[in-house]
Parts: sequence; structure tokens; C-alpha cells
Amino acid sequence: MERIDDLQRNGLKIIQDTGRFCFGMDAVLLSGFANAKSGERVLDMGTGTGILPLLMSAKTEAEHFSALEIQPESADMARRSVAMNSLEEKINIVTGDIKEASRIFGRASFDVVTVNPPYMTAGHGERNPEDAKAIARHEILCTLEDVVREASAVLKTNGRIYMVHKPFRLAEIFATMQKYKLEPKELRVVYPYADKEPNMVLVAAVKGGKSGITVDRPLIIYKEKDEYTDEIKEKYGF
Repeated sequence: MERIDDLQRNGLKIIQDTGRFCFGMDAVLLSGFANAKSGERVLDMGTGTGILPLLMSAKTEAEHFSALEIQPESADMARRSVAMNSLEEKINIVTGDIKEASRIFGRASFDVVTVNPPYMTAGHGERNPEDAKAIARHEILCTLEDVVREASAVLKTNGRIYMVHKPFRLAEIFATMQKYKLEPKELRVVYPYADKEPNMVLVAAVKGGKSGITVDRPLIIYKEKDEYTDEIKEKYGF
């Protein structure tokens, strides 16, 4: 069933369907980690219902956002959310395959790529391959290599990619990025609680960048059960 959620930022709202896939904390954290400067063009790969371009339109001076989504129903919800927020001039939703991104948009056509890709390999766990949630979570329609290869292709030299992923794939993420000339430059590790194992990583890389990475201080989500840390409250408005 569809519902309209308030994004608690600049009056923005988003249409979601609880039966399909609703955005989570990972998308919100990525919107805060990613940066786009005045005049820059941004591509969000695998946008779902458009959460990343919506949030980033409120917090950055980017000139324009393109957002690519393979599932027509999700892309349709994203378009309706864009229209509901009167952002048609700033955000363009395209229905298409991440594996075809450089053909769809052209090579070296963006300054920034954001991506919240499927975290799990295709064989990881039980899933229904036709299910919208499974497609969002598992590498059924695209792999990490597909995402990184196409991100590199659509980025200009010195362009930046911002990705949220899982810690257990960090070595693979770095190796794949470097294979496609994306040099990891910043890492932030996300912990649900200070005394728990990390459950997310935020990675930024630069196309053609020099080696050398900055590791930010840890980002901790909760002080205690159901109480967010001060940083989450202040930076993300929870």
C-alpha cells in the first residue's frame, strides 16, 4: 500500500509502498556523507523511489540530478514524488539498467555518482528473485563490479563516487574501485551502538585520484535503545 512520508527537510515528501521497499537509515546516511557543489551534475544509480536526489536537492547546491532505476513501479513512484515536490526541473528519473548507465547517459557526463547498491551476493540467503525487496538487497540484476564499472564510465576525471555498503565487502569494494581507476579517499564506519560490530560503511572515491585515504571517526547511530546519538539528531534531523 502506498503512503506519503514527510522527509523532515525543507517540507519534502516521498511516496513509498510498504509492500515493495522503503528507504532506510543507509540512504539517509549516504545523503549526509555525499557532497555536490554548485553547478555539479549528479547521478544516483539504483534510486528506488528517489530518496537520494530528493534529500540531496535540499542539502546541496548541485545543478541537476539524474536518477536511474530498473524497476518501473519504483521509478514511477519516484517521478510522482519529484512532481509532488515541484522538482521536475532539478531531478530527472530514468527507467533503465545500471549495467547500461554509460550508454544511457554517455561517458564522462557527471561530476558525482551516489549509489546504495544491493549488499548481498546473489547466492547469499533465501530470496524470491522477482521480489522488489530482493532486487534491492541482493545482486540479482547487477553486481558490485557492474556498479563500479559504470560509475567510473559516467564520471568525469576527478569526479567523485559516494557509496554505502556492508563492512564484510570492504576489501572487495576497494579492489574493484581501484580496478576501474576510482581511488578510495574517505571511509566512515557506521556502528548501531558504540559497543556493537559495525553494520555499514560509507566510502568516497575519486576518479583518477592519487592514493591516500582518510578514515573518519566512527558514526554511532544509537546512544541506547530507541535514542539516537546527538550527531544523528543534529545532522540528520531524527
